[in-house]
Amino acid sequence: MRTAGSRGRAGDAPPRAGLLRERGFRLYWSAQSVSLVGDEINFLAIPLAAVLLLDAGATEMGWLTAVALLPSLLLSVPGGAWADRRTDRRRAMIVADIGRFAAVASLPLAYACGALTMAHLYVTEFVVGALTVLFRVCNHHVYASVVAADRYVDGNALLSGSRSVAAVAGPGTGGALVQALSAPFALLVDALTYLVSAVCLGRIRTREAPPAPRGAGGLTAGLRWVTANRAPGLLLAGISTLSLCHTFLMTLFVLYGATELGLVPGVLGVVVAMAGLGGLAGAYAAPRVVRRIGIGPAVVTGFTGFSVPLLLIPSADGPEPLVTAALVAAQLGAGCGVAVLDISANSYLIAVIPETLRSRVMGVVQTANFGVRPIGAVLAGTLGTALGLRPTLWIGTVCAVLSVLWVVPSGVRHVRELPENAAVTPEESG
Repeated sequence: MRTAGSRGRAGDAPPRAGLLRERGFRLYWSAQSVSLVGDEINFLAIPLAAVLLLDAGATEMGWLTAVALLPSLLLSVPGGAWADRRTDRRRAMIVADIGRFAAVASLPLAYACGALTMAHLYVTEFVVGALTVLFRVCNHHVYASVVAADRYVDGNALLSGSRSVAAVAGPGTGGALVQALSAPFALLVDALTYLVSAVCLGRIRTREAPPAPRGAGGLTAGLRWVTANRAPGLLLAGISTLSLCHTFLMTLFVLYGATELGLVPGVLGVVVAMAGLGGLAGAYAAPRVVRRIGIGPAVVTGFTGFSVPLLLIPSADGPEPLVTAALVAAQLGAGCGVAVLDISANSYLIAVIPETLRSRVMGVVQTANFGVRPIGAVLAGTLGTALGLRPTLWIGTVCAVLSVLWVVPSGVRHVRELPENAAVTPEESG
């Protein structure tokens, strides 16, 4: 197993392409990449199924997003404690993939039988969300077992590139499939990607970190570590705020685009896909940004680069070409910014979190990032109904821009190199 050793400078790692010649990382990267394409199809197809087939309004769209994200709020911390004490987290990821395949595949089956309902969509989204939590809390252990510590930035850049390609291919494909076949059948592609991911993960042969000793901090150890370390703690507060505000936008975006702006599904798919093109640029640029300004300033740059372009979305108005151009610019800019943020922040956190606390701390990270989203989704649905779509989007985007104020005083912006990973925490040394 590769463990955290000498860090060196964050940008001194060998070329990213060299990682793809390593069998373990190549299989891991393939599993992540193929399921990400399906996730992007899912992102567009399920809301469109609700809007086009079941006449869902702002409140229903808010609850649909909320139930998908509720497991992140409820299960990330206990899931992280469970994963830290497992000997084979990769097997749990395979089980999660198979379960997600079954859940998503149930939707086109119900539609074919004339039995698709909002309740079915709610249940499916909750089940997929719960299994995704299981997948994520195990994921960082598997990542650390196939990537050397001094190549975290390069590995995360490759994964971010895959995420961006998926964001380009997924929504465009999803929009076309929805128009050609209907939304539920577009989900068949999503379901099959989970099976491909499971097969790739099953072929990895690597040694993971040993399980944490029983009694070493319990469920709250990850939260105690975060609150005891100022820089990661304030970074997570900023991520949580940005994530909640971005959910305002994404919860209502399809409804806003389809109704208030009058965009057809194919155009919506293309607009959403532009975030992926921006993400590709960000994934390419992020290692160079880290080398030039340091890992901490790159995090701050990612916060502002992600949030500021979002202001173009509620301000979009006028003829359809002008509206489309504004949305495309917003997606391109935000996609580039979020890629820089993801790569730099994930590399920083994986490096600084003690190995024996990795899943428990990442459970707290997942709660900060994803757990607040159901709150944002319900608030967006409620405010969207009470105030209207455009004013609600203004609230979310302005607050997103202000989220960087958490990070500026944290000290993260002064970190130039990836920090050394503590081998033992005070709780475990006693």
